[in-house]
Amino acid sequence: QVQLVESGGGLVQAGGSLRLSCAASGRTFNNYHMGWFRQAPGKEREFVARISWSSGITTYADSVKGRFTISRDVAKNTVYLQMNSLQAEDTAVYSCAAKLIFISSYDYWGQGTQVTVSS
Repeated sequence: QVQLVESGGGLVQAGGSLRLSCAASGRTFNNYHMGWFRQAPGKEREFVARISWSSGITTYADSVKGRFTISRDVAKNTVYLQMNSLQAEDTAVYSCAAKLIFISSYDYWGQGTQVTVSS
């Protein structure tokens, strides 16, 4: 049973930083992509960033490029999202997700963690 547990959300002022963590368990993730998504109130869920568990290759949404960094610690089975220069528009529930590299949809999701940026 795959489990993804996020932590690290909170309230931060505009211009500040937060680091989200996603602890993954239940299997080895060598053939998986791990992603971060976010959903703001009244909006659809949107892709934020993705990392290949095995290669470490990353992909980012244009809205966060240069501000957010996704990484993983293979030994700790944990994925991180370092968020810098936060803006009010970044306020959302952030969720971690996992999918096999050869399919398009994410199969496993965490419960989400709230990030609120005050302006």
